Amino acid sequence: MFDTMTLTKVGGALCGSLLVFLLGNWAAESLYHVGGGGHGDEVHQAYVIDTGDSEADSGAEKEEGPDFATLYAEADVAAGAKVFSKCKACHKIEAGVNATGPSLYGVVGRNVDAEPGFAYSGKLEEAADVWTPENLSHFLENPKGFAPGTKMSFAGLKKIEDRANLIAYLDTLDN
Repeated sequence: MFDTMTLTKVGGALCGSLLVFLLGNWAAESLYHVGGGGHGDEVHQAYVIDTGDSEADSGAEKEEGPDFATLYAEADVAAGAKVFSKCKACHKIEAGVNATGPSLYGVVGRNVDAEPGFAYSGKLEEAADVWTPENLSHFLENPKGFAPGTKMSFAGLKKIEDRANLIAYLDTLDN
C-alpha cells in the first residue's frame, strides 16, 4: 500500500505546500505591511483634533501632588506591607535569605550592593551608592530607567504613595 514512491510524493506535497504558504505570507506582508515600508523617514500627521486640553494652549501648568518627603513622613506601614505582595515573588524579608532578588531586610540605608551572597549586575552601583528613601523611590518607579542594565525585570510602581508606603514598611524591617 505505502511504497517508497508514495511516501516521496506525500513528502514533496507537504514541502511544496509549505513553500507556497511561506511565499504567500511574504507577498501579503509586503503588500499590507503597516509602518516603515519604504516611504522615507519623513512622516506627517494628516490632521490634529484640538480638544483644548493642551497645556501649551491653556498656559496652565500641570498640578503636582505632594513631594516624596512629605508622603514618606506620613506613610502607612500596613499599606506598604500590602504593596510588598508585588515584591515577594522575587525578594525575601529575612536577613541573609536571597531569592531571585536580594534580601530586603535592612535595605533602607545600606549600601547598594552590600547583600552578601547575591550576584549583583554592577549597574546599580553606577546609579547610587546607598539606598536612601529617595533613591529607592526613583528605583522603584522605573528600575530600568534608574539603573539601565539592572537585572530587575519589574516594571515599577507608578504611584508615589505606593512607593512611600513600601519604603516605610521596608524601613521597619531592621528595627
